[in-house]
Amino acid sequence: MLRRLLIGAALAAAAMPVSMSSWAQTCAPRVPDAELVKPRTLTLSTNPTLPPMQFVDAQGTLRGMRVELGTEIARRLCLTPEHIRVEFAAMIPGLAARRWDMINTGMFYTEERAKLMQLVRYEEQAISVSVPRGNPKGIAGIADLAGLTVGVEQGGFEFRRTQDIAKELESKGLKPITIRPFDNFAVSFQALRVGQLDAAISIDSTAKEYDDRGEFTRAVSGLYGTPINFGFRSKVLAQAVAQVLTEMKNDGSFPALLDKYGVKPFDGPFEVVGP
Repeated sequence: MLRRLLIGAALAAAAMPVSMSSWAQTCAPRVPDAELVKPRTLTLSTNPTLPPMQFVDAQGTLRGMRVELGTEIARRLCLTPEHIRVEFAAMIPGLAARRWDMINTGMFYTEERAKLMQLVRYEEQAISVSVPRGNPKGIAGIADLAGLTVGVEQGGFEFRRTQDIAKELESKGLKPITIRPFDNFAVSFQALRVGQLDAAISIDSTAKEYDDRGEFTRAVSGLYGTPINFGFRSKVLAQAVAQVLTEMKNDGSFPALLDKYGVKPFDGPFEVVGP
């Protein structure tokens, strides 16, 4: 019952679009309508459960670094941005089904994903271990998770790396960890807050945000550093976004935005990788 209530509270707005109908169209779109789900619109999917990267504030407004970046990309493409709130597990199937044009949810780069869609890497991230405030169990490294219960969003990079951690501990003869998968990170942190977990796995930026707020302690960070990428069905759109990112890098707006949130840019050219 508690889990259902938490899920309901965290995802009341799931799959609801956030659009900007008054977006001024004062230039010619740089991507043809044939490459888009909706004419003159850039439809982006996001899972708003990772502050400060993507989240819903107290007024119900979608905010965060990736939201700002996606909106600016749309502006420079002369398209109207429409942000769709949806669970991560639905992102890739929804892209294939033409429900949105672009996955903008902090998706980690993997070779497997590069075979499924067009990717553009733009950010560097790693994962962290968050624990109750004050770190009562004294977790200072991976080995200290042995025998504990750890929560993580199911289906993504963080879930797979948590499984890797479990295998590593078992290979060393340590007590196994209990992995509890959740629909999203918000519910995982809620479970940590009410004492259902010993630790929660998320990206470095989110773990740091919660630590800075005084809600949880970031016990371990910098694990499995990997580029973050946008995902696309259309190669034409992916190439256009890569060009916009290059322009933003050259005029200084891209590094300025990431620096504002303490995020490291991808160390390489913005290019399309895919099948």
